[in-house]
Amino acid sequence: MIERFLVPGQFPPVSHYCHVVRAGNQIWVSGAVGVREDGSIPASTVEQFRLALASVDVCLKHAGAGAANVVKVNVYMTDITERAAINPIRQAYFGEHLPASTLVEVKGLVDPQMKVEIEAIAILNG
Repeated sequence: MIERFLVPGQFPPVSHYCHVVRAGNQIWVSGAVGVREDGSIPASTVEQFRLALASVDVCLKHAGAGAANVVKVNVYMTDITERAAINPIRQAYFGEHLPASTLVEVKGLVDPQMKVEIEAIAILNG
């Protein structure tokens, strides 16, 4: 069974997709961006990353998972030189649960103010 969720309180999709999909014990979180509840976008990459990761967390929980279930994370940044600034937030979130990971610098995201986007794949145990 495939379940598709539009998660309340999350940044609305800008195209034809949902926030998170669960199929059996597998969960995919669509790219989450750093947007405040009022729709504003902070100028800081660090704050955008913090908000995007919080969005990933809400989506994971909505589908029955959490940080410990994440097996793969993809991070897209418009300025890869800021990686060191976001790393402590990432380390605090995942703790000992190290996912496989990809970090890619991109030319731009869906809104020119956006500097970071995060995708995640999770597996539920048994």
